[in-house]
Amino acid sequence: MKNNFTKEHLLYLRGQRVHKILVHTARIGVLVLLLGLWELAAQLNWIDSFITSCPSRIWKKFIELVAAGTLWHHMGVSTYETLAGFAIGTVLGYCIAVVLWWNVFFKETFEPYLVVLNSLPKIALGPIIIIWAGTGKASIITMAVLISVVITAITILNGFVATDKEKALLLRSMGANRFQIFTKLVAPANVPTLMATLKINVGMAWIGSIMGEYLVSKEGLGYLLVYGSQVFQLDLVMTCTVVLCALAGLMYGAVALLEKIVVKRF
Repeated sequence: MKNNFTKEHLLYLRGQRVHKILVHTARIGVLVLLLGLWELAAQLNWIDSFITSCPSRIWKKFIELVAAGTLWHHMGVSTYETLAGFAIGTVLGYCIAVVLWWNVFFKETFEPYLVVLNSLPKIALGPIIIIWAGTGKASIITMAVLISVVITAITILNGFVATDKEKALLLRSMGANRFQIFTKLVAPANVPTLMATLKINVGMAWIGSIMGEYLVSKEGLGYLLVYGSQVFQLDLVMTCTVVLCALAGLMYGAVALLEKIVVKRF
């Protein structure tokens, strides 16, 4: 019986590995197919490569930017602004959620304001942020923080409120105070929620930093996107877009790896 179970378990694990390989192969295949069709359409003049660009032109522009040394500078600027906004927005949003969970009066008072701020288009605050924070990196990071902090606070707060109330009641009956309930039950139970929020904030932080660079920056990938569109260098625009996708994917992958490490411990 034990040998049969072990054999079935090994077959299951082998099936899971095969499934993962097939999924990764299919993902790569779809990407290669789309790029191949895009390049073929451009070479056969089915589409205007001046307007839509194509993989070969994007690669050529990428090599030009790397050789000139400008790409690394602009990538570094945008990555710094995004990481700063990501970190500040996540920490600040988590702290706000803790305060609102801790004090029911504060929660009932300020939660509607969070909902309104979340629905407000943050680009509308751009001119105000520029006046308050200036035209440097501070305003761009502020934009990234504003976009991520509200969604973080709302998501984490909802997770806190949804924590098993029977377990909390049991801890109270055993004499646990608010701090002990939070550290022993609420915070550990919401580690998956925090990890999911981090994944969301990857996109939110990039949106905020690029949006800020659209408005005020003279460096960064957002600036290159605006410059490329203004001078009709669509190859530059598409190259920056591809680089942004790659950077966002790497950042998301890092968060996913962190999730695997952290969740195993809770």
